[in-house]
Amino acid sequence: MADTDQQVHPMPQSYNPQSKYDQESATTNEAKELRRQKQKKWALYIIAFIIFQTGIIVLFTFTVMKFRTPKFRVRPSSSFDTFDIQPATPSFNMKLNAQLGIRNTNFGPFKYSNTTITFYYKGIEVGSATIRKSKANFRSTKKVNVPVDLVMPTTIASNSDLASDLNSGILPLTSQSKLSGKVEIMFIFKKKRTANMNCTMEVNTSTKALQNIRCK
Repeated sequence: MADTDQQVHPMPQSYNPQSKYDQESATTNEAKELRRQKQKKWALYIIAFIIFQTGIIVLFTFTVMKFRTPKFRVRPSSSFDTFDIQPATPSFNMKLNAQLGIRNTNFGPFKYSNTTITFYYKGIEVGSATIRKSKANFRSTKKVNVPVDLVMPTTIASNSDLASDLNSGILPLTSQSKLSGKVEIMFIFKKKRTANMNCTMEVNTSTKALQNIRCK
């Protein structure tokens, strides 16, 4: 009796092209989704950058690039070098060392021309002085000292209000001036600006000082 060797061979797996297509399709879809997410992320970054840049430009335009009119004032630090008050006559003759302030809040210097400051007693001129051309640096207050002779004119020698004011110890004065010049930003952009002074004040004949200075 002859031995017969029986060999058992595994059944070959059947080839499924549809399964391979599904795997490739899933891999492709996953790659597309990753690419889409990256594109979306970059788009968000670009939008955020544009918004940030726009904000910087707007802030720069409304702060650094904004031209402001400087403030022009008589400062409380003003003092008298000579002081002669005669309530009985009535008359006055004073030398005021007026300290003026030019406040420049621009991000660039304010260059101004020669001008004149005039002091009045109830609308009548009692003194004036010249302010020399110069400049107020950016974001600063320039202080200018100007000597002014305040003398009673003959036109008010018989003014009863003057006698009353001198006897009360308070002499009301006003000052007016106009400072014209140019504001220069970033050494390129220039714009004309005029600072107007319109101040009221009192001369205290007892303390020989200016007080209650108010400027518009």
